[in-house]
Amino acid sequence: MSKPLPTGAAAEDQTGRFVVQPNGRPRPLSPHLQVWRWHVTMLGSILHRVTGSALVGGVILVVLWLGALAFGPEAYATFVALAGSPLGLLVWIGLSLAAFYHLAAGVRHLIWDTGAGLTPRAANLLSSLSIAFAVVATIALWVGLFVTGKVAL
Repeated sequence: MSKPLPTGAAAEDQTGRFVVQPNGRPRPLSPHLQVWRWHVTMLGSILHRVTGSALVGGVILVVLWLGALAFGPEAYATFVALAGSPLGLLVWIGLSLAAFYHLAAGVRHLIWDTGAGLTPRAANLLSSLSIAFAVVATIALWVGLFVTGKVAL
């Protein structure tokens, strides 16, 4: 015996904003990117998640580095050669960018946790500053490494 479908505005909606659940009740669809107007705090949120995931890859690289160190000079020389190659340097630069952004976004979240910076204007500013800090800090780090000769192509 099937239940009768509910009546009312939600059940009769023709806009596609509702979906009928298996129990027969309509429920609203979650808003998604096509519904919301894009803004920098959305980008900040997405980048925070992506950089957190990228940093897991960085941890794996550090474990591989320690493993190469433990397996002797030959394994370590191979790792250093790969890490110092142009592709390897690109990976390390990307990881440092991810680390700086994730750090800045964490500080942004700590500020929000105090109740400050929650207005749209302040939230947008903090998100923009997080991105700018990550880019500037990454450039400064790698320029410093190249200028001092600690890293070379």
